[in-house]
Amino acid sequence: MRIFITGATGFAGSHLVENLVAAGHELFALVHQETSHQPLLQNERVTLIEGNLLEMSSLETAVAQAKPDVVYHLAGQAYPARSWQQPGLTLAVNSVGTANLLQAVVGYGRPRVLIVTSAEIYGEIQPEMLPITEQTMPAPNHPYGVSKWAAGLLVPLYWERYQLPVVEARPFNHIGPHQALGFVVPDFASQLAEIQASQRPKRMMVGNLEAMRDFTDVRDVVRAYELLAEQGQPGETYLICSGQPVKIETVLQKLIEIAGVEVVVENDPKRMRPSDTPCLYGSYAKLEAQTGWQPSFSLEQSLSDILVDWGQRVLRADADERR
Repeated sequence: MRIFITGATGFAGSHLVENLVAAGHELFALVHQETSHQPLLQNERVTLIEGNLLEMSSLETAVAQAKPDVVYHLAGQAYPARSWQQPGLTLAVNSVGTANLLQAVVGYGRPRVLIVTSAEIYGEIQPEMLPITEQTMPAPNHPYGVSKWAAGLLVPLYWERYQLPVVEARPFNHIGPHQALGFVVPDFASQLAEIQASQRPKRMMVGNLEAMRDFTDVRDVVRAYELLAEQGQPGETYLICSGQPVKIETVLQKLIEIAGVEVVVENDPKRMRPSDTPCLYGSYAKLEAQTGWQPSFSLEQSLSDILVDWGQRVLRADADERR
């Protein structure tokens, strides 16, 4: 199949590209050079198309060139904390950018479309409301959450008005190799990898360790994306999660155990987020019922692979500095 993908240079996008290429599909990846941070898989099946979610003409040209059977929309401003610094840009890229893409696709034809939003739309959830389901009312507590909620609201609209077969994937926290700094697990893993390489003192700086989150391996997440692109019901939303809350302190302890180093853990006020929701986890029952999907990577396997990835990054960075 011919597949058009945005966000191919991102964390989940890079894993999705690997899967789709391995399956023999022909990919057309929208690339915005100013914000791309992940090198694309070099393959003859991948065609790069320069474009911008905020420039309608570039999207129309890109979609016309790709002539897609399936569209995956993963691109966006992905950092909740940054959304407080750049609220207008976050809303523009994540909400307006999604609207522009959907409009460009409608102008081309009726390919199946997967729009990726985020469980960050739920904000502060009371314990009695857990686990979160697709029926839980969103109450975002930062501009990023607002932007993703607005993007998701477009999904049923474009199905009802244009009969565009579009589905919303709403993932919770996902972790795995290749994730950038700025998220809790890679922040921990990068520090441990530097300690292993004797590049920093045996001291780790951390934020709130009491919060509990729902972590899913990115490789399971992108497998869910593929299944939803094929089997999801148009106009519908599906949560992607593990269904299990894990304390951040537990994640840290497991990483330290896997790394096999002794460290002193210190609180860093700059990493503390007063608005942190104490506990957040969801149910993937709807996704499982529709596609048969279940998470396959254990938390321990994910964390082990992440540490290996960061160990390799630290070694490469050190080798580059020595040249």
